[in-house]
Amino acid sequence: MARTRGPVSRVVGYAYPWDVIGDPDFADRVAAMGITEVSLAASYHATRAATPMHPRHRFVEARHAALYRPVRPEAWDGRNLQPVAAPWVPSADPFAEAARTLNENGVAVQAWLVLAHSSRLGGARPDLAVRNCFGDIYSYALCVAHQEVRDYVTTLAVEAVRQVDITGVSVEGCGQLGAVHQAAHEKTDGAYGPAAGRLLSVCCCGGCRRGWAAAGRVPAEVVDRLRAAVVALQAGQQPGDAPMADLLGTELATILLDTRLAAQDQARSAVLAALREVAPTARITLHGQPDPWATGPSPAVTATAAAGVATVLVPAWIDAPASRAAVRDARALAPGTVAIGAYVTVLPPADLATIDKHVASLCAAGADELHLYHLGLANAERLDVLTRLAQLGR
Repeated sequence: MARTRGPVSRVVGYAYPWDVIGDPDFADRVAAMGITEVSLAASYHATRAATPMHPRHRFVEARHAALYRPVRPEAWDGRNLQPVAAPWVPSADPFAEAARTLNENGVAVQAWLVLAHSSRLGGARPDLAVRNCFGDIYSYALCVAHQEVRDYVTTLAVEAVRQVDITGVSVEGCGQLGAVHQAAHEKTDGAYGPAAGRLLSVCCCGGCRRGWAAAGRVPAEVVDRLRAAVVALQAGQQPGDAPMADLLGTELATILLDTRLAAQDQARSAVLAALREVAPTARITLHGQPDPWATGPSPAVTATAAAGVATVLVPAWIDAPASRAAVRDARALAPGTVAIGAYVTVLPPADLATIDKHVASLCAAGADELHLYHLGLANAERLDVLTRLAQLGR
């Protein structure tokens, strides 16, 4: 139910372990902003991050996806898919060390987990990576249609949070990543419209093909239909935002979506069950979007998925009707007992002159929580804006 602007029930700031380690002022700076909870990366993808407020460095290059905990041989024995540690952080246990520092300074910690996103593993095991209908491999995206991938993300989640004092877990990338990937000097912006992007985000790996076959379809024919639909779009024979049912037919579109969501449901259920075993009191936040065809770090979240967590976190980085609609649709999808979080950034492309109005509109659309990105990447000016937004929390 829409409501007028008012205090939100929870404000969470996001950070990396290297933002905390080596900066004796970080926790005090966060507390002074009025933020009492930090979502701290415990497993994360490759990135190059600015650290404008850190006293010892100005950039950190995380060269590959990493587990910011010790990689214990006994947990990964016999596995082909294994994470690696993060040598760019001067700590044997970066997440635990940073979490301890925050806890000792009165800041609660939520473990931020990025799961099926690893260029290192996707490059090493292309048979387990997302593959589009033209055979292009998305090396950054492990496909959760494979049991081996589901086992990997489940163990990764458990190993990330074990024996650390946390109040919550933020689960990102627990599903299929698609065609859009903002990294590696990306040169794909604007090449494909929304409909083509959806088609090119349909995974055609061996695991997904087996799912189609189980639903009674011939995989090679499905791939041909997908390719033909992409070509037709590029030839202007269909509108650039055409729905999948118009492009592929209702029956095939339903099979493709059901197959994807079934694999995603299996992965999420296994991860959440394992997390509740190792961290039974942790509040679970799930990154997701109400669009059933959504892929990426915040993949499609169903009503069943929403009912199984405490918060559904919706990306709302752009001040546009689509962001407000996503929050509103997530609120309608989730039970009333589940909070809807608005994931807001003060980094580009955010417009600092209108961000207060943007956040107010998200609250009016049904957001109960604000998740603020990012405490380590923001410079002093943008930290001031985060401080102002944090005051919306009670």
